[in-house]
Amino acid sequence: MPEYIRHDEGTFASLTKQQKEAVGLLSIGTFLEYFDLMLYVHMAVLLNELFFPKTNDINTASFLSAAAFCSAYVLRPFGALIFGWLGDNIGRKTTVIITTFLMSISCMVVANLPTYDQIGIKAIIIVTICRMIQGISSMGERVGAGIYISEMTKPPIQYAAVTMIGFLSALGGTFALLIASLVTSYGFNWRLAFWIGASVAIIGFFARTALRETPEFADAKYYLKNVYSSIPHKDILSTNLLIQTKIKKSTIIANFFSACGGSISLYFSYIYCANILKYSLHYNSSQVIHHNFIVSMIGLACYFIQVYLSYIIYPLKILKVKLIIFSILVFTFPYLLNHITSSTPLFFVQLISLVFSPSQTPAMPIFFKHFPIFKRFTYVSMTYAISHTCMYLITSFGMAYFIRYFGHYGLLFIMIPLIIGYSFSLNHFEKLEKEAGNYPN
Repeated sequence: MPEYIRHDEGTFASLTKQQKEAVGLLSIGTFLEYFDLMLYVHMAVLLNELFFPKTNDINTASFLSAAAFCSAYVLRPFGALIFGWLGDNIGRKTTVIITTFLMSISCMVVANLPTYDQIGIKAIIIVTICRMIQGISSMGERVGAGIYISEMTKPPIQYAAVTMIGFLSALGGTFALLIASLVTSYGFNWRLAFWIGASVAIIGFFARTALRETPEFADAKYYLKNVYSSIPHKDILSTNLLIQTKIKKSTIIANFFSACGGSISLYFSYIYCANILKYSLHYNSSQVIHHNFIVSMIGLACYFIQVYLSYIIYPLKILKVKLIIFSILVFTFPYLLNHITSSTPLFFVQLISLVFSPSQTPAMPIFFKHFPIFKRFTYVSMTYAISHTCMYLITSFGMAYFIRYFGHYGLLFIMIPLIIGYSFSLNHFEKLEKEAGNYPN
């Protein structure tokens, strides 16, 4: 067994009842919220035809898909400011409850929204606003749940528990694909899927009211309250290290690059490849959704393996292996996509992108702990939000531009800088961990 597990108290057996309840409630809530968020993404091939003007042109369709997809992410930095402030000043619990409530409301609106043929441009505006609200609320969700669990547990179970949050978010996306597949395959009303989404979000909202504040944050707030009430000169707080700890710019930049890969992988696997299925292989909406569901199921199984591996192998080492594999295989993507005659090679390209793309999983707790507690939620969520917003915009619209002029080799204009930035990120956090004495031999 690895050295860092042998000398640590963080094991499955050491979890208290409160910690187990927190992991359970947050995992279920994350599943429900990402089910709602990803439901529109996976049904985009159908819903874009309902809420946007109809088109048979692949370039126009790609632009509409990109617009619908990005609308959920362009305001994420704004959401990071709001929920970052709430998380660092009011508490982690309040933040994750609010995000769940916002998700349920937006899902209800989409479930009852008239189509473009019925109300014209109003449909575009309303569905875009709903996607923006979902994007803003999801900002506080993944980061909030990850920080909450990180502050409630110790390594190595900490790594597995936070990775489980990511697994449940992926499971929510897979379940959204299942519902989308059933709705489109059996001719059910598409609104039924969003009513299910709204219902599960409401369940998650009430379930999370049972959460307690994280001990690390609560203890820090209690300490400051006692300090503030016991000192005669309040300006002494300006020198308190708990509040005034500086964050290195290099750490912020490294966290930014560590979060870029997931957004690129998601768009490429489920939106870009879906357009290839639809316009090059002539799949209908139902077939595209079913194909993506199979990809998602296998990707989910691989994600669960990461949960287990993060418990027995130091997470930064896992990420280094993933980066090496991805860096080699990504150069085969253009060739495979240029010679597509069936869905099989596309299936493997999607799977490679989902499983091996550079991401923060399963090392999120390692990245989190290098930010001070009263700035952690704000800085982590802000870098996470900005990275996702930038990458979704660059990938969604930039990829269409590069592909137009360079064919599928245009993918490398995005993938190569991603690999370089991610390599810097891993090296930076590896250095910090070694300086702190946390990096195992």
